[in-house]
Amino acid sequence: MILHPQVRSAIRQAADAVRSTVGDDVAARVEESLTRTLTDTITVDEDGTAFVITGDIPAMWLRDSTTQMLPYLRFARGCEPLAEVLAGIVRRQFRLIEHDPYANAFNARPSGAHFDDGDLCDDPLVWEQKYEVDSLAYPVQFAHRLWRATGRTDLFDERAHRVLRTIVDQLRAETDHEHSSYRFVRDSPLPTETLARDGRGTPVAVTGMTWVGFRPSDDACTYGFNVPENLHAAQALLALSDVARSVYGDEGLADDADDLRTTILAGVAAHGVVEHDGERVYAYEVDGQGGVVLMDDANMPSLLSLPFDAPDVIDRDVTAATRRMVLGPTNPYWFRGTAAQGIGSAHTEPEHVWPIALCVEGITGTPERRRELLDVLVATDAGTGRMHESFHVDDPTSFSRPWFSWADAMFCELALTVVDDERTGAAG
Repeated sequence: MILHPQVRSAIRQAADAVRSTVGDDVAARVEESLTRTLTDTITVDEDGTAFVITGDIPAMWLRDSTTQMLPYLRFARGCEPLAEVLAGIVRRQFRLIEHDPYANAFNARPSGAHFDDGDLCDDPLVWEQKYEVDSLAYPVQFAHRLWRATGRTDLFDERAHRVLRTIVDQLRAETDHEHSSYRFVRDSPLPTETLARDGRGTPVAVTGMTWVGFRPSDDACTYGFNVPENLHAAQALLALSDVARSVYGDEGLADDADDLRTTILAGVAAHGVVEHDGERVYAYEVDGQGGVVLMDDANMPSLLSLPFDAPDVIDRDVTAATRRMVLGPTNPYWFRGTAAQGIGSAHTEPEHVWPIALCVEGITGTPERRRELLDVLVATDAGTGRMHESFHVDDPTSFSRPWFSWADAMFCELALTVVDDERTGAAG
């Protein structure tokens, strides 16, 4: 994508604010990252919709294409060319959800390209059909935030209206997954790449929560009720209800979204909050039958990211206790080394932490910790000037994915949050 001069100016102003707060090194990375994501990951089609690749994978993830854009919401209001691009992404996301609300990633065209040609889903537009609730929740949140930031209601056309109804209906239907038609089977030696019981997933009870096939890491859930995904869905339903009432005047859709949010939150409270070391914490996954997974994963939405992704629906005391749990050895994916300590993922090698998780730890932490983590991230990029998917806690030159746009975006969000601290006096 070729950048409009007004967009370049907005990026430069953001970088200058970072420069005056934390210096040239971080500012240069922010300016390069914000520019590179727009120029190298986005293709605007003739119909005005925009396709977004992840960086080194030529497919559009509904989750990633949202999180990659989060920093730009800060200056979309005063930059119409940028707001138009972001609106184009929303339109494309809604079009893709309408095409297949169970898919997590799509091709730019119905090319027939797939992550694995042996998957059950052979739709030529679908890159991968791993059902992840964040694929529905993030686009809704993003559209809502863009509308509230810019006042643009053109995002919400008749297609969007249909899609919002589809999202509510699907989340509701998956509260009783045993009656769902969705299956995912992949011939792989990795248990995280397929679902048990001929693609249905491990058995779950009916709890009020909505079922999830795969984690935000694209790994199969151990138990079908992923708690951060459910809390994220509840937050998205709050946004969806606001759109339904304020834009469409659709009280029925708004009421259905509100009712489902209440049902999900009751399910989380009853089954997703457990005792750990004398404190009430959120589990990562449960099955409603006594099965509990205590952990956190680097990918968002995570337990660590709840204050960022689901701020209006969480229990603050439970969230604080959960943070203490996941940022320590109770979490099997928390690693400590000579270069860094933080959260990794089953999706990458052991002893590898993710810059995304370090950014989230900072954004949801204290102003002092934000600055500390900016320094850690700059020092652990292996001299590339880019954030990677993961790196070894003792050797940052051992990293995965040389270009991961989502990680770049979260670095920018962290740096801009430090600027916010300075402006509001929180840093002092």
